[in-house]
Amino acid sequence: QVQVVESGGGSVQPGGSLRLSCEASGINFEIYSMGWFRQSPGKQRELVATSYRPGNTKYADSVKGRFTISRDNAKKTVYLQMNSLKPEDTAVYFCNTISGAIPWGQGTQVTVSS
Repeated sequence: QVQVVESGGGSVQPGGSLRLSCEASGINFEIYSMGWFRQSPGKQRELVATSYRPGNTKYADSVKGRFTISRDNAKKTVYLQMNSLKPEDTAVYFCNTISGAIPWGQGTQVTVSS
């Protein structure tokens, strides 16, 4: 079964950190460029971090310098280390291939609030 399962979200205060994990199954994970996306109420889903198959990474300006994407191809898992979190980072976070080839998972909620 082709699917992704996201985990690691939670509630933190501004300035805090979280590490998200996303485990994929049913795909040849290592050939795909993977991304972390987020969606907050009333807004479109946006791509915030990309792990390209050759090993390069790319970040949205809003998270650059604070978020780090990494992957473990043997575990078919992609991670998102989020530091210096801000209230505007509050959203449901999803992972997928950058083309959205996998059915979207449930996501994991991140709430940043004092």
